[in-house]
Amino acid sequence: MRLATFKTDPGAAPELGVVVAGDRIAPLSRGGASLARDMIDLIARWPALKDEARRRAEAGEGARPLASVTLLAPIPRPGKIMAIGLNYADHIAESNAKPPEHQTWFSKATTAATGPFAPVEIPRASAAVDYEAELVVVIGPGGRNLSGAAARAAVFGFCCGNDVSVRDWQMRTGQWVIGKSFDTHAPFGPWITTADEVPDPHALGIRCFVNGEKRQDSNTRHLVFDVWAEIEHLSQAMTLEPGDLIFTGTPAGVGASMRPPKFLKAGDVVRVEIDGLGAIENCCEAQG
Repeated sequence: MRLATFKTDPGAAPELGVVVAGDRIAPLSRGGASLARDMIDLIARWPALKDEARRRAEAGEGARPLASVTLLAPIPRPGKIMAIGLNYADHIAESNAKPPEHQTWFSKATTAATGPFAPVEIPRASAAVDYEAELVVVIGPGGRNLSGAAARAAVFGFCCGNDVSVRDWQMRTGQWVIGKSFDTHAPFGPWITTADEVPDPHALGIRCFVNGEKRQDSNTRHLVFDVWAEIEHLSQAMTLEPGDLIFTGTPAGVGASMRPPKFLKAGDVVRVEIDGLGAIENCCEAQG
């Protein structure tokens, strides 16, 4: 299933829905009591709710065109956003970095999360804003000290994401967190494609376009540390919980590695596509 959080109009409360027939969304709050409080609640109770969610999707009561609603971040405020750096060989090469001996992790503030078609802010504090197309993993049952074999069962689904990065803030110290955590700098979506519909997350084409120009074009098979290894590693340190996000790394083609660098500016439109998962598209706006 493709699960989304949406609004029918600006003043309406967020709703949960299932994308059906390619271009329609069926609310999960119709045809009976609301199925869950929010997406994290739905994920946490998914084993008990998935059959009813499927029934409501098939019934299609209240379904409306996707074009008539506003898709929000599938999880408006994730519990954790973890992201890995230097995880595609071509990106390591263009960054003039050595292949990492260990996984290189940082966090993004949860206030960076934003919708799949919402504006991305160019902050007053920097003009060195960059894009990074990434496969995003949504944690389901999660857990602690998970083996690579157990990692598959810990995943709820997958999204497209953009690990927007403020490069001067990122690189001025050895800690990347602030440069990766500006408001609006973690757009993801457009929905969560449940894991049962993604036979192999390591066989997905991933692309990024800026104003229609293709900047990144790769495949998740080129991940240095695959999704299962990432989950195994992270879960040794922290409990992974329903609705946590993992940004799994970006391939070559980022603006900072171009000569001269091509950073984002107000008015630019960044589109991230991943095979089978849809696309997100965000317009850059100057901070007000």
